[in-house]
Amino acid sequence: MPDLRHISQPTKEQREKNKKFKIAISYPPMPDEKGAPCLGQNRQFQWFKNPTYIYPMVPAYAATLLRSQGYDVMWDDGIAEELTQDEWLERIKKFKPNLIIFETKTPVVKRHWKVIDVVKEEVPGVKIALCGDHVTAMPEESMKNSQVDVIMTGGDYDFLALNVADSYNHKVQLEAGIWYRRGGEIKNTGHFLLNHDLDQLPMIDRDLTKWELYAYKNGNYKRTPGTYTFAARDCWWGKCTFCSWTTLYPGKDYRKHSVKRVLDEIGVLIEKYHIREIMDDSGSFPIGSWLKEFCEGMIERGYNKKIKIDCNMRLKALNQDEYNLMGRAGFRFILYGLESANQNTLDRINKNLKVEEIEKGVKMAKKGGLEPHITTMMGYPWETLEDAKKTIALSKKLFDKGYVDTLQATIVIPYPGTPLFRECQKNGWLTTEDWDRYDQRTAIMKSPLTEKDIKELTQGLYKSFMTPKYIWRRIAGIRSWDDIKFLFRAAGKLFGHLADFSTKKKTKTEEAC
Repeated sequence: MPDLRHISQPTKEQREKNKKFKIAISYPPMPDEKGAPCLGQNRQFQWFKNPTYIYPMVPAYAATLLRSQGYDVMWDDGIAEELTQDEWLERIKKFKPNLIIFETKTPVVKRHWKVIDVVKEEVPGVKIALCGDHVTAMPEESMKNSQVDVIMTGGDYDFLALNVADSYNHKVQLEAGIWYRRGGEIKNTGHFLLNHDLDQLPMIDRDLTKWELYAYKNGNYKRTPGTYTFAARDCWWGKCTFCSWTTLYPGKDYRKHSVKRVLDEIGVLIEKYHIREIMDDSGSFPIGSWLKEFCEGMIERGYNKKIKIDCNMRLKALNQDEYNLMGRAGFRFILYGLESANQNTLDRINKNLKVEEIEKGVKMAKKGGLEPHITTMMGYPWETLEDAKKTIALSKKLFDKGYVDTLQATIVIPYPGTPLFRECQKNGWLTTEDWDRYDQRTAIMKSPLTEKDIKELTQGLYKSFMTPKYIWRRIAGIRSWDDIKFLFRAAGKLFGHLADFSTKKKTKTEEAC
């Protein structure tokens, strides 16, 4: 098998041919009374009443890589651009792509099947590819239920997108991890390999990928405009049983860009785009010598005075000196997957975390000058009402002590491809395999708790920190106009999340709307 880690440059003749081959990286609109779909670059899909648009980093790399090879590429995010379905389809028909690539997830895969059938009818001869965690877990399902031509499995679908385009345009051999049709049969090239050299990717073309669509409507940013980076793929632990992205990026295959490459990109974002805050979306930000070199580089280059850095981190990964260094290097927001305050649950979902380590970790981060954010989940099949209340109690305690600044609460969903999904199938815990319902609006696992219990507990997590002490602390912490605007945005997101998990029955008027 050839070495796939590096990107070869096309010849002059190949580049000329590529110019005539049109590719759309697309997110078709999905209007729904539930709100806006948070789909791109999202590990756990949700409909949001108050929209959040996350920069889809791997598709953005794919668009940039394809353009760098001479392909005619259209960035086509009908969701973030808030297009109607008709407007989106007309744009596609006008562009007349040879290849369209959709990133999909479990709760919308059936919608994508329908979109594929419509596009196939409206744009004769177009080839369509799917990527994402759901089709990585169940590629044959989509091949049989839609007219999709290609499925790119695994997380390096930016590299695979180029390979697929070259296979159509230049008859090159398909890499491992691709499903396709040939002679009326469904074929595949075996299990995907995560052996690509990330530094071979060109820096994302922020203009091509319409970065401003994602620069403001994102609850993570205190300072705008903001944007995303993706220093590593994806989480160096990569074993949590519920995480959909372990399907794309098992922890054993963790890779990262070089420190210089990431620092150089941050420099471009500061100087060219005047970005004020960056969310690095690596599942877990690199640690150890990489983190030390990165922080020292931020300070040496003076970037720590010009921009704030946000990241995902695992509790107990760092010591106080490392948090202090991160604070000096310009880190602000740090996100932890707390998930539960019950040791049995943490063990069963393979968090590699002790309950008593949670408070210690967020306390160190706060002392280092960072603003910790925790994510929690409700609806585990084995948790009782008393168990769930422990998570709310711990959340309230962390907020009362001032160790945590913000929180996200969701209903746990067992995505296909995860160990949790397989455990559910083995134990008969699933109440449905209708993928439309896997959107975190309702519980789809059997539980000692009722549906109403789970939604009220999820709301309870959001309400747990809204104490007079917390509100006063946030007001007293205001230092700038950015702080004021962030508090108003956060309040809007909070009320939106409370609506997302409402237990109120809709009136006939609301249903009609």
